Amino acid sequence: MDYYHHEEVDGLGYVFTADGPYAGVDIDDVRDPETELVEEWVLDVMLTLHSYTEYSPSGCGYHILVEGIVPPDGNRSGQLELYDHGRYFTVTGDRVPGSPETIQDRDHALTKVHTEYIAAETADTTPAPDPSTVTVPDDDLIEKAMNAANGDKFRALWIGDTSGYRSHSEADLALCNYLAFWTGGNPDRIEDLFNQSGLVRDKWRDREDYRDRTIQTAIQDCSSYYDA
Repeated sequence: MDYYHHEEVDGLGYVFTADGPYAGVDIDDVRDPETELVEEWVLDVMLTLHSYTEYSPSGCGYHILVEGIVPPDGNRSGQLELYDHGRYFTVTGDRVPGSPETIQDRDHALTKVHTEYIAAETADTTPAPDPSTVTVPDDDLIEKAMNAANGDKFRALWIGDTSGYRSHSEADLALCNYLAFWTGGNPDRIEDLFNQSGLVRDKWRDREDYRDRTIQTAIQDCSSYYDA
C-alpha cells in the first residue's frame, strides 16, 4: 500500500475475467522463506509454465501469471489452483529470480499442467451431467425458470438486462449457469437457448472459444440439475 501511494503503479492486483487474456496459477504453502526449499512438483509446474512468477504476499507460496485459458473439469487440487476468471490476485512484484520478467503465452503448457495435476484428481469425483433427462419444450422450460424462486434474476438476464453485473461477460456466465441447471447440463441446448435471449451480441456469435468456455464453465459450476 505504501508503495502504491508513492509510486506510479496501476494498482495492487489483477482481476481475472472471462474475456481477459490472462490466467493465474496459485501455489499455496509450499515454500519455507528461510530454507527456500520446495517440493519437486512445484518446480515442475514453474518450469513447465516458465512465465512471470512472484512470491505470494505471505512469502510461502507463488503466483504465476500466464496468457492462456484454463481447461474445464476443475480448478484446484491440493495446494495448486488455476483460474482465468472470477478471481483476484494481489501482485507483490517480488519476482522469483530466473523467471521471465513478462507474462508469456503459455496456453499449451497451462493445459499440460491442468491435465497432470487437476483433471487427473477430479476425474472420478466430478458428476457428469445427463443431458437426456430434460425434454421439456423451450417455451415451457423458460416459463418454469421465470417462475422459480430466483425467477426475477433469470428474467432480467433473459431480456438482456446486465445492470446487476460488473461486465457483460459476467452476465453471460450467469445466464449460462441458470441454463445449465434447467437443461441438465446440455451444452447444445444451453447455446440454443442463449441464442434466443436478449444477451446475444457479436462476441457471443463470432467467438467460438469464448462461447464454448462460458458454457463449459457454467456446466462445471453446476452442482445439481432440474429433474423433469
